[in-house]
Amino acid sequence: MNSPHSTTAADTLAQRANYLEVANIAALAAGEVLQACWGKLESIVEKGRPGDLVTEADKQAEAVILEVLRQHFPEHSILAEESGQYGATDAKYLWAIDPLDGTTNYAHQYPFSAASIGLLIDGVPTVGAIYDPFHRELFSGALGLGATCNDKPIHVSSVAKLAQSLLVTGFAYDRRETADNNYQEFCYLTHVTQGVRRAGAASIDLAYVACGRLDGYWERGLSPWDLAAGVAIVEAAGGIVTAYDRTPFDIRSGRILATNDRLHEELSQTLLHVAQIEPWSWLKP
Repeated sequence: MNSPHSTTAADTLAQRANYLEVANIAALAAGEVLQACWGKLESIVEKGRPGDLVTEADKQAEAVILEVLRQHFPEHSILAEESGQYGATDAKYLWAIDPLDGTTNYAHQYPFSAASIGLLIDGVPTVGAIYDPFHRELFSGALGLGATCNDKPIHVSSVAKLAQSLLVTGFAYDRRETADNNYQEFCYLTHVTQGVRRAGAASIDLAYVACGRLDGYWERGLSPWDLAAGVAIVEAAGGIVTAYDRTPFDIRSGRILATNDRLHEELSQTLLHVAQIEPWSWLKP
């Protein structure tokens, strides 16, 4: 496998710039759909797990994204949250799409959601575009090309100590049933940092790490479409993304530790030493 920062005859920086431009176009188009459907939802359905919602906005935004990608790159494979897989998941070029990251927020008219479009090249998150239509912010980036927000360069923060950091996390849909949750981590890190946020949209969490608003992010139970775009943008902005134990990031694992690099080791060591809380399924409303 090629280094994510290398170029080959089949993947030049100029080609990555082209992929990024198309991803931006698709993300902005999806954002228009999300704005148009805002507050007008007629159907909100759970997809099998409590709190895992889908709406007509998800489906309409995904259709727009797919149309743009197929028009420009008909030979590329696609992994889309709502409509599934097109082509091989081990293809050289695989687009991972979340048309509406933060569906629960959106369904409750809490304005913290985004369209997220990432391109994996040889399995490596390489290009990403994340559009937050409510704050009109387009985060985008590609390895070797840097990262931007609304065309202005962005970079991760310079915070070097956990005690001076502002972190973010999220909670998996199966958090009620499994001991593999991050409740205790959330509580502990809330005490030893300047704060831990929980916003409910992994793509924006990663975008905020990329632009320095947040210093680190960890979460488990995620899907490739939650992570692909944000990982590419964080790394393009100078950040680092790994597994909790600082081994190489595996997008299929659903686990991520993303930071500004300076506090990566300290946050990793903390996560590895915090005990987990047993499932809280016994709790009743």
